[in-house]
Amino acid sequence: MTTYLPRRRAAAHCLTVLAFGLLTLTACSEEGDGEAAATPTASATPTASADGTDPTTEAGGEADPDDTAASDGVAPWAGTKQFAQIEDAWTSDGQTYLSVRPAEKEAHVTEHFEAWEIVPGEGPYTEVALAEDAQVLLAVPLGDDEATTPYSQAEFVSRLTAQSPSERVLVGFDLSFDGEGRVTRLESLYRS
Repeated sequence: MTTYLPRRRAAAHCLTVLAFGLLTLTACSEEGDGEAAATPTASATPTASADGTDPTTEAGGEADPDDTAASDGVAPWAGTKQFAQIEDAWTSDGQTYLSVRPAEKEAHVTEHFEAWEIVPGEGPYTEVALAEDAQVLLAVPLGDDEATTPYSQAEFVSRLTAQSPSERVLVGFDLSFDGEGRVTRLESLYRS
């Protein structure tokens, strides 16, 4: 009976670690809103601008000289979730636009709290539009509270552009895209 006890403890320990890992991954993906989660990678950064002058980057990291991805009408990140940095935001003819670049977030869990480290992406920023009914959730430093709170698109643009570029790199955003490549949900994540 005593030989089974250490094995049971070891098995219970492994299962506990596995369950915690799965819980962490599940909590980061925000299941339930019907959109597929996608992991951003710097090597698959699309770079097609609105005027079509920049080439598009393929999944292998090489530029597509024919710009076929943009000419096929496929919007960057259509139908996905991305973690990104936002360089700028503006409104033109009643439409809100963002200049975004994929980034990564790494969880740093301690005994008392969870913090995030934002790893900036590389390469150029891509212009994307916010859907007319996009949900904008902000927390400090862009929002007034530590918990995310809803804001209008106009308030978001005003608050983001009031930040200096050096402050903007400390903020990452979880973005959800619809099938046309428009942002339907934007949630800020602050790196302390």
